Amino acid sequence: GGPAATASAHPLGNFTVNQYDGLVATPGRLTLDHVEDLAEIPAAQAAPRIREAGLTPWARARCRAAAEDTRVTVDGRPAKLTARTARAERRPGQAGLDTLRVECAYTTPLPRDRTATVTFDAGSPDRPGWRETTARGDRMTLTRSDVPETSASARLTRYPKGSQSPGTTSAAVRIRPGGPALADDGRTPEGAASVLPRGADRWAEALTGLVGRHPLTPAFAALALGTALLLGALHALAPGHGKTLMAATAAARGRATARDVLPLAGSVTVTHTLGVLVLGLLVSGGSAAAPSVVAWLGVVSGLLVTGAGVLLVRRAWARRRHRHHHGHTHHHHPPTSLRGTLFLGFAGGLVPSPSAVVVLVGAAALGEAWFGLLLVVAYGAGLALTLTAAGFLVVRLGDIAGRRLGPRWLRHRTGRFLPLGSACVVLALGCGLVFKGAATALG
Repeated sequence: GGPAATASAHPLGNFTVNQYDGLVATPGRLTLDHVEDLAEIPAAQAAPRIREAGLTPWARARCRAAAEDTRVTVDGRPAKLTARTARAERRPGQAGLDTLRVECAYTTPLPRDRTATVTFDAGSPDRPGWRETTARGDRMTLTRSDVPETSASARLTRYPKGSQSPGTTSAAVRIRPGGPALADDGRTPEGAASVLPRGADRWAEALTGLVGRHPLTPAFAALALGTALLLGALHALAPGHGKTLMAATAAARGRATARDVLPLAGSVTVTHTLGVLVLGLLVSGGSAAAPSVVAWLGVVSGLLVTGAGVLLVRRAWARRRHRHHHGHTHHHHPPTSLRGTLFLGFAGGLVPSPSAVVVLVGAAALGEAWFGLLLVVAYGAGLALTLTAAGFLVVRLGDIAGRRLGPRWLRHRTGRFLPLGSACVVLALGCGLVFKGAATALG
């Protein structure tokens, strides 16, 4: 036999259509994650329609049909489900046949500032198979629920051996505002979990939760923007951000004037904000390309920083040789153009911060996309404040140490080798970014 002979049969039988429905309550919105796993026979029956319409259009039609069969009420009133994503994937099955996995995501509004009762009914199944329903709260609390929070089958990807189907196709839950953010389990229907590292966005999610629970009065808007500014400033203090590049670049040039540092900080901020917007659009659209985009942006950023480091090393070496040749120690700063400064800022801000993406995507999900954009700009401004301070501080401390500490010969040698050493740091940072990005992209 060929490869088809080595493929295993569907664990629940070749005729089954298996279904999972996951309810997630967030401030102002209920999300329904609907998944279907079609075994070989029903997948073969769907093949003619797929060939005629195409896999993605067929998935959209399948998701529309599932939404029509589903009944959701909020406080006793029927709620309309709005389709967000629809996708299908073929997987190898038995005897050369494929199985099909269909994933649909729907949303419907929820009250933001009061307790609500939600009922869900997926209808009567017309095929045998696994039936499972779960319900969770994200910054909302389920005070009553008749279904579990976790999926026994990991959303129809791992059926427990020897276990019978839960057989649940309905749910009744009572939801009140407030509560912890939903833990990142890698299964959120919007696709953000594959992009945003676990734990990195805790404070950003808290900010998004505040936006979801409070009306946007002028006083609260000012508080939220100030919080975003502080988050950006604090986030830049974490390892792996552009402050090291800023400080090392300023030291390599031997100066830290406003002409040097402010354009660098501004270009980092603008580039970072644009990167957040692009990545936010990918995440909101459920694009599977978002994680690889982040990884390859890291590679490109590393290559740019490496190139900048090479230029700084050459300039610092030339300045050192110039000093040695003329036998004097007065300063000769290598010429630096505004274009070069902006180039360095572009390289340093190319990779967007995950926390800023959380702020933007979270605010957009709550229906406040315009305010989310303002929060991201404030976040970038906080980032710029820290980067600017880092550039000024490292050179000012070096100047003070050079004037007050150590004998004259030590100050002379420090002044000769500090720019070259700092340029080498920039070069090493660039190489590290390349290796880190490549390992993520190709891993």
